[in-house]
Amino acid sequence: MNTTRNYNRELNDSDNSANEKYVNGFDYDVMHPYMLASFEPFFNKGSLLELGSFKGDFTRRFVECFQDVTCVEASSEAIAEAKGKLGDKVNYVHSLFETVTLPRRYDNIVLTHVLEHIDDPVRVLKRINDEWLAEGGRFFLVCPNANAPSRQIAVKMGLISHNAAVTPAEAEHGHRCTYTLDTLERDAELAGLKVVHRSGIFFKALANFQWDRLLQTDIISKEYLEGCYKLGQHYPDLCSSIFLMCERGDKK
Repeated sequence: MNTTRNYNRELNDSDNSANEKYVNGFDYDVMHPYMLASFEPFFNKGSLLELGSFKGDFTRRFVECFQDVTCVEASSEAIAEAKGKLGDKVNYVHSLFETVTLPRRYDNIVLTHVLEHIDDPVRVLKRINDEWLAEGGRFFLVCPNANAPSRQIAVKMGLISHNAAVTPAEAEHGHRCTYTLDTLERDAELAGLKVVHRSGIFFKALANFQWDRLLQTDIISKEYLEGCYKLGQHYPDLCSSIFLMCERGDKK
């Protein structure tokens, strides 16, 4: 593992211009609710472990569903900001996934838009399968989709070289790869996980900064957003994010 990474620096936006922001209103206002809606039918009762809680904006949605929430986060600055929002409702662990020691197994584990940041993703997925996921537990894995139409359009525009490219802005924020459904499932299975459900979250033909501008107008209705979410379930390979729900498999 590369121990020289600065996780506090990676979480910060390097530019204030709308098309350079790493986390947009689209993520908070559209993707977070629809990710949760995708997870809820599969949730177990009991505990939840969130791996990579960033600044707590998605975590606060889990607090509404679970009384027992633990978060592992590499950035001390992100934890401090999350604690300011959520107080003692969450047990925070400041550590790397590769080295953290957790006291027990969990009924639900969530890893959203994080795996693409990890230097050795299969190693971390294997720890989830072998050490942290309870018997009968469920693992919710979401990553940005290399084949999202917005990304394919950017390729045709000459803005990026190929669908799975890691752009300079993504690299600055710690991305190591860009997944497709087949490569995501490959890594999950290499780690020993059993893929039970696969889908996509939100059909997306526009970049995040374009969505942010549209959401400030009356052009986009709630019904239109719901339509994009439902359409994404039919065409997962054309979604903003790809989603696997996994259970424990045999150790490898």
